[in-house]
Amino acid sequence: MWVPALNGVSSSLLFFVAFPISVSSNMEDDRMSITRATGSSAVIPCDLPTQNIQYIHWYKFQEGTVPRRLLYYDVSSSKVVLGPGISPGKYHGYEGTDKMYKFVISNLQESDSGVYRCAVWEKYSGSAFLYTALKFYLDIDMSPKPTMFLPSITEIKRDNTGTYLCLLENFFPHVIKVYWREKGGNRVLPSQQGNTMKTADTYMKFSWLTVSGNSMDKQHMCIVKHEKNKKATNQEILFPSVNEGMPEGSMNEHTQVNYCPFHNYSKVLRTRQLIKGLLLDTLQLQLMNTSAYYTYLLLLFKSTVYFVIITSCVFRRTGVCSNQKSS
Repeated sequence: MWVPALNGVSSSLLFFVAFPISVSSNMEDDRMSITRATGSSAVIPCDLPTQNIQYIHWYKFQEGTVPRRLLYYDVSSSKVVLGPGISPGKYHGYEGTDKMYKFVISNLQESDSGVYRCAVWEKYSGSAFLYTALKFYLDIDMSPKPTMFLPSITEIKRDNTGTYLCLLENFFPHVIKVYWREKGGNRVLPSQQGNTMKTADTYMKFSWLTVSGNSMDKQHMCIVKHEKNKKATNQEILFPSVNEGMPEGSMNEHTQVNYCPFHNYSKVLRTRQLIKGLLLDTLQLQLMNTSAYYTYLLLLFKSTVYFVIITSCVFRRTGVCSNQKSS
């Protein structure tokens, strides 16, 4: 029996379920996500053409390991043959009443996370096709993981202001809302934030708030709204007042976060380049928008000037012609 070649196939690893939106013979992942809990089972459809299929193979991809064939399904005999070293009862395959081939994973564990793909061999054409089936993840914590950056001493002394920065990492899906408030207050404060950025298979985002004057004596909160937050509640990340500061090693009372003062350069260096790049992207976008706005104003001004000049010339010629006729 022939086994489809899988050289050069990329892989990735995370923990949630993602079903395909379309069938493809390339390796692009076009999908949406659904979660599955540890200990449950999952039935995964393989959306394939039903004609001229002899065998359907299921492969598992995990980061840092070679692809592994879990089983193949003999369409003519409806027989499932497990791959080498695969324990009976874990995986199963069958043809559903909807004429779609199904792959079943029982008793889901963290080790089951990975990318699953089905491949087929068309017995008449002699061609092999590797189809994108899905990315599969278990239901673990995919909520945003915050890191707090506190104002630097230099900024406080030189500018009499303080900038809080909240870095949010390793969350999925990408939809997230971040805003700031004073502790105990209801008013949303004006703040800045970068674009949501994809990093490997998760996302990251950062937001910052600059305070001055009396606000430097108040505590502030970064509010994070995300569908994977525990108990479906907003994360409330408490930042100490600028003048108070936070002793290193202390814990945030609202949620567990990484804490890093801006003046502690040994810790900042790990994320410094990334934040710098994100800031540059944000500033570049703002600059492009500002440039486009002023370019539009300039063109509008030039058009207005041309209109006035042309109108003046037309009326002047009309006046000259009228005078000639009168004389």
